[in-house]
Amino acid sequence: GYSPPKTVEVVRQLVEQEKVLCTFNTLGTPCNTAIHKYMNQRKVPHLFLATGASKWGNPKEYPWTMGYQPDYVTESTIYAKYILSTIKDAKIGVLMQNDDYGKDYYEGFRHGLGKEASRIVKHVTYEVTDPTVDSQVIQLKDSGANVFFNISIPKFAAQSMRKAAEIGWRPQQFLNSVAGQVGLTMKPAGFNNVQDVITTVWLKDPTDKQWDNDEELKVWRAWMAKYNPALDPQEVNLVYAYSVSFLMHETLKRCGNDLTRANLMKQAASFQKFRVPCLLPGIAVSTSPTDFYPVQAMRLCRFKGEGWEQFGEILAAESA
Repeated sequence: GYSPPKTVEVVRQLVEQEKVLCTFNTLGTPCNTAIHKYMNQRKVPHLFLATGASKWGNPKEYPWTMGYQPDYVTESTIYAKYILSTIKDAKIGVLMQNDDYGKDYYEGFRHGLGKEASRIVKHVTYEVTDPTVDSQVIQLKDSGANVFFNISIPKFAAQSMRKAAEIGWRPQQFLNSVAGQVGLTMKPAGFNNVQDVITTVWLKDPTDKQWDNDEELKVWRAWMAKYNPALDPQEVNLVYAYSVSFLMHETLKRCGNDLTRANLMKQAASFQKFRVPCLLPGIAVSTSPTDFYPVQAMRLCRFKGEGWEQFGEILAAESA
């Protein structure tokens, strides 16, 4: 339920009563933050989290926690560098979810801007319990910003982009990849309202025509038709779920007959340029005892028509 107290309750039950081997792909920065120390104190693998917070890649202090997707600091640094290199006299407005997820993106963005951080002319926040972000979008427009960096989950991202169009605000928009789904965000916002929005992508998007005859997506579509026929095969979140589950399956397989918590973490930290289906070409999973960032590359894309179009090169570890 995206509730940190509830997360603590159910995870303690899993660990202490159910005696689980590990947790896998637990969702959200606030919820994972609530169990971060607990999982490491109990020495229970806390694997391939469904959040890109940079703190999941800290094996020195938290050797039992590992993320999966590219981290938010790297992503937001890429946006900052792109803005500085392509938009003259950028005046930037930022909408941010007021929690660790939002702050990670924002700090990475400021880091990427460097001495140009003063280009941020307005920074507004929202709470996940807020009904709308209409007033925040109006504040951003009134600031004179010509660039909009949108650090929102899908519900508020759709609201904010729709509201910007309603009030006639036409900045260059950058949308965090968490909210980049066509079905969950762009369609509810209205396709006419989200043309030329920029985000990053690291998975093959099933709405992207270039992958229509891709062998990996053919296998994925057949798998979906067999096991999940009621779900929308255009939804990139389902590609994400398939890819991270493939990696978890491979990690378990590599444990062989030594299916212990310690060996599970050892195997998770031993991938070298491992190809996970549905990652973009040129992106592979690499980990080590000192590198807990499995996927650390992405590509910029722009919304055109009813889907994303990629451009530029694969960008890796920009924040490092």
